[in-house]
Amino acid sequence: MKMAAFANYGFPESHSVSFSYLVYSSSWIKFHEPAAFCAALLNAQPMGFWSPHSLCQDARRHGVVVHSPDLNASLAMATLEPCPDSVGGVAVRLGVGSVRGVGSELATEIEAGRPYSSLEELVRAVPALTLPQLEAMATAGVFERSLGLERREALWAVGAAVQSRPGRLEGIVVGQQAPHLPGMAPLEVAVADLWATGVAPNGHPTQFLRYALAQQGVVTAAGLWDCEPRTKVLVAGVVTHRQRPMTAQGVTFMNLEDETGLINIVVSKGCWARYRKVARGAPALLIRGRLERSEGVINISAEELTPLVVAAHNPSRDFR
Repeated sequence: MKMAAFANYGFPESHSVSFSYLVYSSSWIKFHEPAAFCAALLNAQPMGFWSPHSLCQDARRHGVVVHSPDLNASLAMATLEPCPDSVGGVAVRLGVGSVRGVGSELATEIEAGRPYSSLEELVRAVPALTLPQLEAMATAGVFERSLGLERREALWAVGAAVQSRPGRLEGIVVGQQAPHLPGMAPLEVAVADLWATGVAPNGHPTQFLRYALAQQGVVTAAGLWDCEPRTKVLVAGVVTHRQRPMTAQGVTFMNLEDETGLINIVVSKGCWARYRKVARGAPALLIRGRLERSEGVINISAEELTPLVVAAHNPSRDFR
């Protein structure tokens, strides 16, 4: 009997003790060393729940500066570098391996050949680089700081530079000088970052819609703390998660993210059935619902779901 009784709670008890230690340790590091915490999580990807973009957005909201990957400044993985504008005096620098299609092995090879003074030097030093990979690096702004090439200039230049491979004469690349091309607007930079690395360090999709959303009365995640409990509110954001635990009796829990933070959404079984297509497939949502606040946590009980068109987004992470 004693063994049977222990089996009902023994494992959950030991599991909770171990988990609480991890939570305490993680919380301590996140509070005292937020930049190192963010970089460590980025280097642990893929790890399931939070996307690299959400991790970087949270770090920025806590005063951490996050830099895009750079050809000469970045290592293969995310690292820290001195930055007086960042909390703790250090910023996070995304690794070259975060660029779409590059991967850790190729990023390590690129890292080993630093510094580079030209695209031709890079292509000759790392002959395994393909044109699509170079174009992704150009789109991510990898060549802006180190080589002085704006993203559109770099996209033009890599097409010529890729011709310079080992075994060919050095210094005879032609067509590398781009014509005058307009720079990218902040929205275009954010779209390029999300496509190339999955992280837009300085631009969240909703911030470019904020004026129009404010005109509709949409409240930001940060602004919800100024709203009275039990009042009707209108919120908007990119869907980061959808969860329906087996024990929730058909209730679905969603997370929206805007440029100021995260919003917890509770979708009842009836509301989900009514807006099923939108709730399941829309990458971003405009949600009207009732605000509930308890023990320092805010939830929005959804009543109406409407698709929100955003310029770019990461896929949501959905769980049963």
